[in-house]
Amino acid sequence: MSGGDPADGTHETPAPLDILYQDEHLIAIDKPAGLLVHRSPLDRHETRFAIQQLRDQLGRRVQPVHRLDKGTSGVLLFAFDPSTTRVMSDRFETGAVDKRYLAVVRGWPPEHGVIDHPLSRDADEVATGAAGFAREARTQYRRLATIDWPQAVDRYPSSRYALLELTPLTGRRHQLRRHMKHLAHPIIGDATHGKGIHNRFFQEAFGCHRLLLACTRLRFRHPVHEAALDIIAPLNGAFAALVDRFGWRAAVDDPPN
Repeated sequence: MSGGDPADGTHETPAPLDILYQDEHLIAIDKPAGLLVHRSPLDRHETRFAIQQLRDQLGRRVQPVHRLDKGTSGVLLFAFDPSTTRVMSDRFETGAVDKRYLAVVRGWPPEHGVIDHPLSRDADEVATGAAGFAREARTQYRRLATIDWPQAVDRYPSSRYALLELTPLTGRRHQLRRHMKHLAHPIIGDATHGKGIHNRFFQEAFGCHRLLLACTRLRFRHPVHEAALDIIAPLNGAFAALVDRFGWRAAVDDPPN
């Protein structure tokens, strides 16, 4: 396994990244939570990056064709050559890649729905000089499991949480985190868009210090021979431990159709 979650407090020399898929054109890894994809002016203190770690591990150059937030774990896809990078980047941009995420959120959202809420540039984009007005943004969600934890965390006598499957239908920056905040069901562990009292509760009660958002599946056509690819990253570390503690394992392993 890949060195656990850096967000869980482990800072030893990183173990090799888990490789989920590899051929002569593409490679997919299971990115740990807390690991940046590449160098960012917003995290100047960071010295570890998925792109450099994978290059060192393979002894060859790779290029990411999409991105995951630092706190998000799961399937991260790279290409070995510029042509494949261009094709796959375009397919991510045009929605030709089916992306599935799992998230733990505060409260119990409706069983399913679509969040259709345009997103303007966020604080990260402002800091890096990006420009633009609010753009179309849509996220499909499905509630997989719930729990009513018998402890008062906020103003209620017990605390409700839910496990969601999220499918971004567009690809805006921090879309899932911002859309769940808009729905009033923020993702647990989100320091920017979440609710601190619930984040602290998960840290203290369950030892979970990470953002509970993971890209668990990518489905797309291979950019060269067009074969169907289905790349899956199982939950691990603190996220998997929490799923087991809440009795949600069946919902993760065998979600409803």
